[in-house]
This record gives sequence, structure tokens and C-alpha cells, in this order.
Amino acid sequence: MSDILCMYYSRTGNTKTAMQELAAALDAELVELKDGVNRSGVRGFLRSGMDAMRRTVETLEPIETEKPLTNYKLVILGTPVWAGRCSSAVRSFLQEQGHLLTDVSYVLLRGGNAKYEEIYSQMDKYLSQPHQTAVSLRAGSVGYHFWQEEFLRRTRAFLEGRECQN
Repeated sequence: MSDILCMYYSRTGNTKTAMQELAAALDAELVELKDGVNRSGVRGFLRSGMDAMRRTVETLEPIETEKPLTNYKLVILGTPVWAGRCSSAVRSFLQEQGHLLTDVSYVLLRGGNAKYEEIYSQMDKYLSQPHQTAVSLRAGSVGYHFWQEEFLRRTRAFLEGRECQN
């Protein structure tokens, strides 16, 4: 049973792939967030962007984790960037359960060149304390694997530091 939980929402599969890679590298539990909304195709793309701009919150399908959220050393949340914001599903999760999380990291998957660091502070609003580590990745970009490895290095350093405190 892992002490790390990787949770994500993915519309196109890019966030899912990145989170699968990170979960495998960290030997973490992997859980997908689902909101039951059809976001496929052009209509789904447009709806997703509008939901993000309006900060729409959808009801999530129930999630199952191996243990209570409060028992994980780290929860890593993965989300695509929609219109300069996190996905509606991740926002819903943070609004519902963000107060339960103490140590959180973020993985953003973006389509453009901007890194969107302001999204981290948007997501932090739902937590009791700011995130620990974060990365903004662009699928297929030259720097994707470099920044993914850097995120893993910083995450492992955080976890080692946390273990030394205990």
C-alpha cells in the first residue's frame, strides 16, 4: 500500500499518461477523477473551456482510494489547463475535499507555451496550506521529460525531508 496518491482528470489522455508515468516512478496509487460530463470532440473542448472560465463545479463520481485521504504522505493532483485554469473536475475535488489534504503537489498539462504558474495559487485557495511541489508540462515538447524528472527529484527530496522529520 502506497503512501503517495496520484489523482488526475484527463480529457484527451495527456494528463492520464503523465500521471501514469509519475505514479509508476513513485510507486504511487493512481486514481482518476470523473465528472460524468461528455467532454469529447469540439463541443466537449468548448464546454470545458467555458466551464473553466465560469469556474463551474460538477458533481464528481465517487472515488475509491486504498486509505483515507488524510493518511497519505503526499497527494499529487494532475489536471489539464483549460482557459488558464484547472479542470472543473479537479476544482470540484478541491472544493469538496481540499481541506482534508495537508501535503499536495500539482502537475499541470498545457497545450500552449505559457507555464501557467498562477493556476497553482488558484488551486491553493482550497487547501489548508500551499502546495509542496509543482510542474507545468507540455505533452510532446522537448523539455517534457526534463521537467518531469525535475518534478520527481523535488518530490523525492520533499518526501525524504518529511521522513527525516518523523
